[in-house]
Amino acid sequence: MNARNQRTTLTPADLRTLFLFEALDDEQLEWLAERGRVETRQGRAPVYSEGEPATCFFVLLGGTVALLRRLHGDDIEVSRTDQVGIYAGATQAYLGDRVDQVYPNTLQAITDVELFVLPADEFAHAIRTWFPMALHLLQGLFFGTRASNTILGERERLVALGSLTAGLTHELNNPAAAAVRATDTLRTRVTGMRHKLALLADGRLDGRRLHELVAMQDAAITRAHAGRSLSAIEASDAEDELADWLEDHGIGLGWDIAPTLVAGGVDVAWLSDATAALGEEHREAAVRWLTYTIDTELLMGEIEDAVTRISGLVDAARQYSQLDRAAQQPVDVHELLDATLVMLQAKIPSGVKVVKHYDRSLPPIPAYGAELNQVWTNLIDNALGAMDGGGTLTLSTRRDGDHAVVEVQDTGHGIPPEIRPRIFEPFFTTKQVGEGTGLGLDISYRIVVNKHHGDIRAHSRPGDTRFEVCLPITPPGG
Repeated sequence: MNARNQRTTLTPADLRTLFLFEALDDEQLEWLAERGRVETRQGRAPVYSEGEPATCFFVLLGGTVALLRRLHGDDIEVSRTDQVGIYAGATQAYLGDRVDQVYPNTLQAITDVELFVLPADEFAHAIRTWFPMALHLLQGLFFGTRASNTILGERERLVALGSLTAGLTHELNNPAAAAVRATDTLRTRVTGMRHKLALLADGRLDGRRLHELVAMQDAAITRAHAGRSLSAIEASDAEDELADWLEDHGIGLGWDIAPTLVAGGVDVAWLSDATAALGEEHREAAVRWLTYTIDTELLMGEIEDAVTRISGLVDAARQYSQLDRAAQQPVDVHELLDATLVMLQAKIPSGVKVVKHYDRSLPPIPAYGAELNQVWTNLIDNALGAMDGGGTLTLSTRRDGDHAVVEVQDTGHGIPPEIRPRIFEPFFTTKQVGEGTGLGLDISYRIVVNKHHGDIRAHSRPGDTRFEVCLPITPPGG
């Protein structure tokens, strides 16, 4: 090593001993020898760092080096070697300005090392000139793979969007169908109510009695709104008691109208007092008119609930898509999480319990709302898949210094240690062929880290997997 430290160049014969150059002819080796140089680096110092402009191509001549990748702000060692002839650096220089020419990793000198260094533009010239066929193959492989990954990524997002749309359509269809059914029934009830009113007011009932009947109707409506919820057993007992009273007073089909009266909060005591002054000849018509009144109120309540549900779903869809928002603006992460849960409701199995632990003191954070919703979608969808239809999904928020932390936790089988380092790789998946192109974590990582200048971390053991998303509360430089 000491003797080599004195060298500044290599001879063509030296270059031929390196496996990378052993098949080159004498002229090519001479060309490399003239343009390359020998450099040394001290141990524990970086030869180059990830993200810096890729200016040189390096070949190891002696010593030990390690290749590092940056993950969540930490440099993770990927490999370590002392094999003479291994290379790194500007390996994509031949692609020119069609890609960003930066170092994709960090090369760290573990011991003192000696390197053959070739400027990136000279390396690119050699590849283009000496290996034109290989160049075309490499270019086709690189850009073809990137294009196919882009298409697959778009396809995956479209599939996810289709799944969400199907779920939202299903959720909207239920209240919409309920509203249509209630409206149709309401029309029938109003018609019957008009008929009963005509029978009561055809001259056989004086004005005072009619006023008493209207007052009774108003009291029944108030009772219907204020009625307490009954258990199934309590409701059944009340219906049986009321049906017996109706039968005793000569009102036919009491078993048919009793459930409606009970649902409106009417019991035997109240109905007996309310109809006592009307006389036996008007009691049946009055009771049936009351039944129509209560049924009408209950149906209008169903319609109101259905329409409110539809409005809530539409609002959640708007919140999820953020279509009416600026690209980046302060958002409430809790609103985003709740909107995502609504959109994914159809995918949440009945055996999964959803728990929320929100720190409502968190201030709005500057963010791209629609893209954060994509992050929540990926994390929640993966959590649901890990629990196989049963378990607890917990969504938590808290403040950690000048960051807001959103945690998605599941009680599934966990992430095996051997694949944990790869989960943020593009298109990495643990699913079977045909069940998806990836876990969405690469997209999530880029949204959180690259676009929001935050961080995403994973902690996992069987029964407890947590993904923590850390987002700055104030914008960078703010």
